[in-house]
Amino acid sequence: MSLRLVAILMLGLASAGRAQGTLDVLIKGGSVYDGTGGAPRIADLGIRGDRIVFVGTAPAGTAARRTIDAKGLIVAPGFVDPHTHIDEDLADPVRRRLPGFLLQGVTTLVTGNDGGGSPGVAAARARLAQGVGANVAFLVGHGAVRGAVLGMAARAPSGAELDHMRALVAQAMREGAFGLSTGLYYAPGSYAATEEVIELARIAHAAGGYYDSHIRDESSYTIGLLGAIDEAIRIGREAGIPVHISHIKALGVDVWGKSDDVVARVLAARATGLRVTADQYPYTASGTSVGSSLLPRWAEAGGRDSLKSRFGRPDLRAKIAAEMVENLRRRGGAEALLITEGKWRGQRLAQVAKSTGVTPVAAAITIIGGGDAAVASFNMNDADIDRFMAQSFVVTGSDGSAGHPRKYGTFPRKIRRYALDRGVISLTRAIEASSGQTAAIVGLVDRGLLAAGKFADVVVFDSTAIIDKSTYESPATPAIGMRFVVVNGRLAIDRGRPTGALAGRALARGQ
Repeated sequence: MSLRLVAILMLGLASAGRAQGTLDVLIKGGSVYDGTGGAPRIADLGIRGDRIVFVGTAPAGTAARRTIDAKGLIVAPGFVDPHTHIDEDLADPVRRRLPGFLLQGVTTLVTGNDGGGSPGVAAARARLAQGVGANVAFLVGHGAVRGAVLGMAARAPSGAELDHMRALVAQAMREGAFGLSTGLYYAPGSYAATEEVIELARIAHAAGGYYDSHIRDESSYTIGLLGAIDEAIRIGREAGIPVHISHIKALGVDVWGKSDDVVARVLAARATGLRVTADQYPYTASGTSVGSSLLPRWAEAGGRDSLKSRFGRPDLRAKIAAEMVENLRRRGGAEALLITEGKWRGQRLAQVAKSTGVTPVAAAITIIGGGDAAVASFNMNDADIDRFMAQSFVVTGSDGSAGHPRKYGTFPRKIRRYALDRGVISLTRAIEASSGQTAAIVGLVDRGLLAAGKFADVVVFDSTAIIDKSTYESPATPAIGMRFVVVNGRLAIDRGRPTGALAGRALARGQ
């Protein structure tokens, strides 16, 4: 080998060594909350590639392609949202950048909740290969599985049909699903017996997944709030699977104040060794549709054509209307339902009824018959929200969907109003319940914590400025206060502005 070639090789090795020693991002002097619930500390954080390489004091002379001065700012793990409805966002090449979530500090989102996640998880993940703004994890939905096998039939599956459903869940878990979700309040999930869900939850458990449930009743519609909590716990115990209760709440006047009883049941189950957790959004209104909030589930059996047929029969229409009157009472009356899309957007159901000269239920039937509409349903009280939030098993989740401010404001709202302003929880707890604890519930690998070797999902925010700006009137107004958001080592928010980077990944369980 010639001396000239040796010199070239040595120069190349020296250059490689310098490149390896140079950080991509250095965040200096911030107040670091590592996501474990421990006390914060002033520290630097170094990122190379998609990983954190150190949290501590940067050695003198440390070089970085980008240095961020975080003095006076909070440095935390990227937030994990365990409950979202982002299918339409992911299908759109612009919206899949997910700026509304990134501006809240959310770097990983779970979708497929409420029983809606497709059994085709591999195909869903493949569709994101062209890029996505944040990491996305998928659940397989019981409602989607049941719909694929039974449609909207309100009956139990045959043995062969149940085997088919088991196979679909097993396939989804092999393709990377993190667990099984149910929406037992909604059709067709509402048509399933508890035993059916247990059988499918066993399949998810065998693959290492968890069980995420919109429980059968959050109010007094069928088995009642407490009965539905008991059912979720039974499913977890008999399937041997961790249970996660979606958007825990006491919905409607009949169950206000029962949060104490719910908490007692969950704590009793946890004391036996069963892992039971929950997520919560910090709003007094839920987000649903006119039909989902008011229709009896039996009226939806067979799908929309069957529902229209029932509306056309005077006897069945009268029966449906009578049950809708009672459901409207549970929801707090026509003033409690704010329509958030379509012709009547921005009006309460009471206003629609008055302007059209009909009863609220008749107005609701007209809306449903015309294709339905999303609503914000004001049916929770502050005491129950505070009580749930203070529990160690409750984490933050947006249930983010169009037309409700929670899609754009959940995480900053909880930090600003419930931690910093009102002290319902501490800032340390708010961060832990938005990052490390949630990542552990979902089963994310190397995410949710700030430590060497973890994925570089990091947020830097101003605790004096962070606040939600979305309202029921303007639900898509972005939050403010996030200065920098890093996803897999790349800046997705830079000085408070989205960069447009498609730095997220379609995640698979175990990877």
